[in-house]
Amino acid sequence: MVEDSQIKAEVSPFAIREGEIKVFDGKDGYVSMNQIINKINLGHITDLHFQILEIVNEFEFITSRQIYQLLQIKGIDIKSQDKLNKKLEQLIKTKILTRYYFHSEDGKGIYRIYCLEKMGKYLLNSRDIECKWQPTDNVKPVALIKKRLAGNQTLLAYLRKVKAFDSYVVKPQLTAKATGKTFKASGGSVKLTKNNKSISFLFEVVRREEDWENKLVEKMRLYNDFYDNFVPGDSGFAIMPQLIFVCEDEKHAAETFRAIVTKRVEISKIKLYFTTDLRQNKESLEDTLIEFRLDESTNKYKIVNVDLKLLEME
Repeated sequence: MVEDSQIKAEVSPFAIREGEIKVFDGKDGYVSMNQIINKINLGHITDLHFQILEIVNEFEFITSRQIYQLLQIKGIDIKSQDKLNKKLEQLIKTKILTRYYFHSEDGKGIYRIYCLEKMGKYLLNSRDIECKWQPTDNVKPVALIKKRLAGNQTLLAYLRKVKAFDSYVVKPQLTAKATGKTFKASGGSVKLTKNNKSISFLFEVVRREEDWENKLVEKMRLYNDFYDNFVPGDSGFAIMPQLIFVCEDEKHAAETFRAIVTKRVEISKIKLYFTTDLRQNKESLEDTLIEFRLDESTNKYKIVNVDLKLLEME
């Protein structure tokens, strides 16, 4: 498999493209549970297939590259990406998983997105594994799926490249106390621990979807409520977590910051950090975060790299 640092992309594969649609690439027709049980009994569907199924269940939408990396992290030897793709094809044919790709004016997407099918939920339930999947999950729009994929990539970067990595949550649920609303950080969260001290990062993925600036402002109002009323222990955080915006590119990070400032929805209790999809491909994450600081001599904001030793590899 090509290493992250060898990827030479100039545009994130998870950026929004003009006129983009989601295209079904799974299997039509009917597969009975008896057929699947027979395949399990014959050894055609093994524990490895179930491990793949659990990963897809946890992340909801995921690419085969991301599945491969997670299997490696779990110490499961899958031999190669091609071997994994064959396992995934078996799960598609038996309607345990399904698959989509994106198509836009630029052409067909270079990767496939995997998610659960009804038979997959039944199999997980048979092993007492919690599965909240429902058929309507698979009709989510392109922007929501791309937010999940960009969030997956960010979580995987921290799992693989940060020595202080402790744990992650794919869909951390937060409470805005004043409004009584619960909401989720779209990119997940990680906990980092060093010398018995821990800090958590919340990742909010922002995409250039339709009306994205207004959607961002609404989300920021929820975050403001959460941070303004935060006390240790809220939403499972011992201390106030750091919020990081995962943007499509450097220009989009500036656009995101500008939208936050002009609408006056900054968070007074924390600094706002930003990163981009392609920055997650760096060999080390030490210099992947940026912030916007006001230059008093020009009265304009400038980009400053945030150098965090906590994110070092060794």
